[in-house]
Amino acid sequence: MNEVRRSAAAALEVRGLDVYYGHSHALQGVDLTLEAGVFSVVGRNGMGKTTLCKAIMGLVPVSGGSIRFRGDDVTRRPPAHIARLGVGYVPQGRRLWRSLSVDEHLQLAAGLRRGAWTVERIYETFPRLAERKDHGGGQLSGGEQQMLAISRALLTNPQLLIMDEPTEGLAPVIVAQVEEMLVRLGEDGDMSVLVIEQNIGVATAVSRNVAIMVNGRINRIIDSARLAADRELQQRLLGVGLHAELEPAVDMPAAGTGAKAAPQPSRPGGPIRIYISNPTPPTRWSQPVPIARIEAAARTLVARLDETARRRREPVAAQTQGPPVVLVVGTLDTKGTELRFIRDIIAGSGLRTRLVDVSTSGRQATSDVSAQEIALNHGRGGSAVFGPDRGAAVTAMAEAFASWLRRQSNIAGVISAGGSGAASLVAPGMRTLPVGVPKLIISSVASGDVGPYVGPADITMMHSVTDVQGLNSISRAVLANGAHALAGMVRARLDQHARKDHGDGGLPSVGITMFGVTTPAVQKIAADLREDFECLVFHATGVGGRSMEKLVDSGQIAGVIDLTTTEICDLLMGGVFPATDDRFGAITRSRLPYVGSVGALDMVNFGAPDTIPERYRGRKFHVHNPQVTLMRTTAEENERMGRWIADRLNQMDGPVRFFLPEGGVSALDARGQPFWDPDADAALFRALERNVRQTANRQLIRVPKNINDPEFASTIVSAFRTLFGRTGARRRLAR
Repeated sequence: MNEVRRSAAAALEVRGLDVYYGHSHALQGVDLTLEAGVFSVVGRNGMGKTTLCKAIMGLVPVSGGSIRFRGDDVTRRPPAHIARLGVGYVPQGRRLWRSLSVDEHLQLAAGLRRGAWTVERIYETFPRLAERKDHGGGQLSGGEQQMLAISRALLTNPQLLIMDEPTEGLAPVIVAQVEEMLVRLGEDGDMSVLVIEQNIGVATAVSRNVAIMVNGRINRIIDSARLAADRELQQRLLGVGLHAELEPAVDMPAAGTGAKAAPQPSRPGGPIRIYISNPTPPTRWSQPVPIARIEAAARTLVARLDETARRRREPVAAQTQGPPVVLVVGTLDTKGTELRFIRDIIAGSGLRTRLVDVSTSGRQATSDVSAQEIALNHGRGGSAVFGPDRGAAVTAMAEAFASWLRRQSNIAGVISAGGSGAASLVAPGMRTLPVGVPKLIISSVASGDVGPYVGPADITMMHSVTDVQGLNSISRAVLANGAHALAGMVRARLDQHARKDHGDGGLPSVGITMFGVTTPAVQKIAADLREDFECLVFHATGVGGRSMEKLVDSGQIAGVIDLTTTEICDLLMGGVFPATDDRFGAITRSRLPYVGSVGALDMVNFGAPDTIPERYRGRKFHVHNPQVTLMRTTAEENERMGRWIADRLNQMDGPVRFFLPEGGVSALDARGQPFWDPDADAALFRALERNVRQTANRQLIRVPKNINDPEFASTIVSAFRTLFGRTGARRRLAR
């Protein structure tokens, strides 16, 4: 009974916690619960975040309240006892031994608790530490020291990991690596993580909810997506973002007077330096700050003064809401004439437009949304965008534009024009928009392989014929066609929405994956569901699975029947139709009803026979057509796929039923057919059953039929109807 109670208890439960430093009330009745996964706490300096960490670890005396770890009261326990129970700690300031080498640090920590984190795994995760393994703690850079502090805590294999400013002092590439590691730790479910962060981008990226500390209390717990999108809230509670109270030093005419304003001297269009006399919060022991330090800490305000003043008076909601708007996006420093030509045509059709600059040169250009404003949406701010490395700058600006675009709620369409650089800048952002929002790129690269730009989205690409460089008889015709095409798509969509009653959308949509060798099953499933569901069938060719999951992420699919997971074969064995590592990720994030199976996991797809890799010569093949050759998977490969899929299924919290057809996983894997191999299928099923953590909500079910037998399809339909009804998801989606 005690074990049952502990497994059900929250990883961390803090109730009414009080901590004093002398007469100073540092923590004032803090309440906090971390059930599982990753939870972030943010706040300004001096709000009590580090004191909270130290109190949990027993490093400062607690005056009142309680701290429970996995149901055990650890209030006022010694730090060593808390650590042995399974609580790890990454302190702010690293706290390393200067004389001990990297390897000696890790070997010391590795002896506390056995588990998945080993010294070898640390070196794989942080290759830089492997390179510096014989260097002392005092010989490391700040970023390397932080890596070592994180690694030292992970090696204790804690059940609860407390990280105080884990990305402080790390280079951007390492910050991204730590962020990815935190997300993975939360998804694995073996470790809960409490993250104290100043980096809002990291805090909101790694956890669903964020606690905000103000003056020693938990002021509120807010959805991370809302906090990430609400710059005004960040500024009000956390003091981040632009200086909202900055007023332009210009004389304004009195309201209501008819007199014209006196001509003002022109202001430079470049950045404005803001000097702060106290770069760090002063204390009673503070010394006067040297001029050189004030200069070094000066901030650069890149928005124009008139734009800053307007935005200060304009509510945040008004900046992202209102009438539908068409975005004309591109690098205005080199393509300004062409983009304004497109903008004028769209505006002439009566649509509202906004000209968005995504240049990375740092040069000012007249626009509705400046490149500097877009850059501020990068997780590490504008400094991550405007650098000397053009490739890194383009990548960072693309991320910033995608982040900015996700926060806009009134986008009617997006159009861009330029070369490969411009397409690389805008395409990732376009891919974040829901399917159905018109997206058009006019580019010189549109006559080649557009897969890297389009991905799983409905982006239209138009070949520019000539380079997008100046207006001439050809470019005017092509750019005008693109502008009119986008305007037509936008108007048609707006008219459709105007006619539609949003309170009564169509049937709920279900995504179904299919391959040629699972077609009979999908046809029967779709026929059985068509009265109650809109069946969207996706061809499992790599991009098909990504397209389905994109619709899941955008909320346009109410449930999934993932009958054909064959893209996993090509991902792991190097075929031509691979999934990405995020296959099943949308299901995990959305918690939609999910019914899956192992359709076509008996085959890896290659091109013509002469394109098959040399290492696979001598294997069993089936020529599907002159351009597609199928290779039968072996028992070892099936076991590997089973473990991979099991890992993803274990991350799903929503209702899951995964079916194993004992009579074969495709039309070719049936008795008497070329790929019939019961031993290989059995290896797949065993790997799934050994590795999937089955619960009442997550079940594997064997069915003694081939995947294309009508009885198997009926079983799938019955299970999906049961799950869909149980989740209360029978809703009508507005389109």
